Amino acid sequence: MCLFSDVKKADIISTVEFNHTGELLATGDKGGRVVIFQREQESKNQVHRRGEYNVYSTFQSHEPEFDYLKSLEIEEKINKIRWLPQQNAAYFLLSTNDKTVKLWKVSERDKRPEGYNLKDEEGRLRDPATITTLRVPVLRPMDLMVEATPRRVFANAHTYHINSISVNSDYETYMSADDLRINLWNFEITNQSFNIVDIKPANMEELTEVITAAEFHPHHCNTFVYSSSKGTIRLCDMRASALCDRHTKFFEEPEDPSNRSFFSEIISSISDVKFSHSGRYIMTRDYLTVKVWDLNMENRPIETYQVHDYLRSKLCSLYENDCIFDKFECVWNGSDSVIMTGSYNNFFRMFDRNTKRDVTLEASRENSKPRAILKPRKVCVGGKRRKDEISVDSLDFSKKILHTAWHPSENIIAVAATNNLYIFQDKVN
Repeated sequence: MCLFSDVKKADIISTVEFNHTGELLATGDKGGRVVIFQREQESKNQVHRRGEYNVYSTFQSHEPEFDYLKSLEIEEKINKIRWLPQQNAAYFLLSTNDKTVKLWKVSERDKRPEGYNLKDEEGRLRDPATITTLRVPVLRPMDLMVEATPRRVFANAHTYHINSISVNSDYETYMSADDLRINLWNFEITNQSFNIVDIKPANMEELTEVITAAEFHPHHCNTFVYSSSKGTIRLCDMRASALCDRHTKFFEEPEDPSNRSFFSEIISSISDVKFSHSGRYIMTRDYLTVKVWDLNMENRPIETYQVHDYLRSKLCSLYENDCIFDKFECVWNGSDSVIMTGSYNNFFRMFDRNTKRDVTLEASRENSKPRAILKPRKVCVGGKRRKDEISVDSLDFSKKILHTAWHPSENIIAVAATNNLYIFQDKVN
């Protein structure tokens, strides 16, 4: 199912996120908009007919700004969206661009008050001298309206571009990370944050790495991880010290000297880091691989999956067209048994951790018809190409899947392919 498509740059999807129940799916785009899709309610209890996702609410989250002190334009592009667990009838989510995080409340209204004493039906104030009787206002039914209102704006805390936000398991705090610092915020306090990681050197010429992603542990509110452009992951414990400059654990895989090349440092940079739902494992994505780390073993990953190893011979041309700097995300399924990440040519990869099987699928208009079954795709590296294979030289590097999301409990996935959003689900007999 392809939910929307356009060709404008502002419509290019920059983040995708299911809420905690999977009933809502939010996307952010380069135009600063957030679009929320809701699963059809009437089909939730029908086993043989899954609910489709339809547009629930659309709102402008961020506007382009200009930093006059630094003469810099601040893009409206939504970098990340994170949902808060639902506590009442309303929904809450965090959205961020490069500099400012906002907390949004999304609520429904299907009644309106009528019969005011001091206002007429048009909303104009009445002369108190003309009021002779006292009326009790009543609520009248109206067409359902979904409202998105900003409840908090967390600004002026980041010198560099925000790349990650993560809600803590205490649901009272969250963190935001930029290239050199990670800040801890309380949801009730917008004018100050607490700096918990600062890797900025005294002399910027000595800068050797930057923070690329950060996430809180799903169960322990004191623990978080952050990854770096050097391919390392640091686990920090906020109980140890106020400023977590000294990590608790340091995850790094020794480099194989035989694979050393000019591009080694670039392709080892981690673009995404995710805790498993159980909290036992960490998954990281670099340019060519997805790795799974056990929190109890720091010296090497327990699993390494090759996403598109056939591109190793193409690194030179990928460097020239800047594709080598693309930041791919990775996601777990609800049971942590399957992982998914994107590739080029609108391909995305799935790896089953138990059976060790993997599959390459394609998100495209041709296979986005309702109930169409996705056929596995294969890339031919050299030699004779089979009928159903695609040559590595024919891959379209302008079509890339950077952002994906997996329903928290069902086999439903959302895949953002440039400015198209595709939703796929497992086959129902």
